[in-house]
Amino acid sequence: MLERRIPEWLRHAPAPSVRGFAILAGIEAVARGILVSVFPLAMYRALQDASVVSEVYFLVGIASLITGLMVPWLTRFIPRRWVYSIGVAMYFCGSCLAILNEPVAMVAALMLNTISIVIVFVCFNAYVLDYISKIELGKAETQRMFFSALGWTLGPVCGVMLMRWWDPLPFLIAAGASLALLIVFLVMRLGNGKLITRAHKPAPNPLAFVRRFFAQPRLIAGWMFAVVRSCGWWVYVVYLPIYAVENGLGEQTGGIMLSITNGALFLTPFMLRWIQRYSVRYAVRAGFMTAGALFFFAGVLSLPALVVVGLLMLGSFFLILLDVCGGLPFLMAVKPSERTEMSAIYSSFRDVSGILTPGAVWLVLLIAPLSGSFVAAGAGLFGAWMIAGKLHPRLGQAKTMKVQEPYEADQLAAE
Repeated sequence: MLERRIPEWLRHAPAPSVRGFAILAGIEAVARGILVSVFPLAMYRALQDASVVSEVYFLVGIASLITGLMVPWLTRFIPRRWVYSIGVAMYFCGSCLAILNEPVAMVAALMLNTISIVIVFVCFNAYVLDYISKIELGKAETQRMFFSALGWTLGPVCGVMLMRWWDPLPFLIAAGASLALLIVFLVMRLGNGKLITRAHKPAPNPLAFVRRFFAQPRLIAGWMFAVVRSCGWWVYVVYLPIYAVENGLGEQTGGIMLSITNGALFLTPFMLRWIQRYSVRYAVRAGFMTAGALFFFAGVLSLPALVVVGLLMLGSFFLILLDVCGGLPFLMAVKPSERTEMSAIYSSFRDVSGILTPGAVWLVLLIAPLSGSFVAAGAGLFGAWMIAGKLHPRLGQAKTMKVQEPYEADQLAAE
């Protein structure tokens, strides 16, 4: 009798939906969006040197990369729901630490926030691959970005404005949003994901799955697209605000431009229709080619600072197009038995780009002004455009997705 009185949603958690994951992403966007334009400025204020800022981001990227690759190994000993919760807690602690506004504390806060982002990202993608079918991955990515649009649109400009009013305020809001993220995650009761046993005993080496990744060319190509796209965002998010300050455009310029750019996230449903009308291959190539051209010419031509900022902003719109479709070649080729491991591999694009970009800019600044970083980013985007020419012409369309069943991934990897 007592069991009958318990509501069904308490006895059996509802199956996670595309909308549920989009809500999680939307809350995370609030926590991250309000700091995305604040951290580069806070770091520049604390360290007073663009080269030193690049060095710090370089070292933080290495630490984050190592952490992301160790997450699958960690989930063998700690349930995934706890790993996700620990990641959110680290974001909360990092935001609180940044309130101290001291150079050492700011570097430590950046380290905690960056590591927490990769932990949450790995677990989030593993959950998506557990509960969302391949045919709905495009819809899931589009809804995720649509629900994130408000946080990423208002966050950057509001973060800079609030920082000018009171330095700790953006970090306090980010800490509150991280608590809300943890509460919603617990309410969704995602647990530890679906358990899929393998035919052989898991390798004791936590990095053994890297060999499986390198044995699948389609996964390598999809990961490279994510790395290059992320490098473009790194240049836009971190070095555009510094460029604006150095050229007398003010600290708010970077936040305003990023907010305008992120406003295009509301257009992602229309982008998805355009991608479906043509193909993932066509959209990926168009995004890399156009973004590469705009970044390249913004840096190589001697243009007024406002024109350079405008060209970079136009290029960032095509980076958003790549956010919608650029990850699909990788996600569509992942086997169910390798979801957590390959999610860790995929998440490493953020950290690899966080190592490559500051390292490359560090070298560029030795021989060129900061605008040279835009040229380097454009060259990288052009390289990805050339690699994308090898994608299947009908990638992402119904017939192709039928071929991309998990148990046939080995055949596709051999092609």
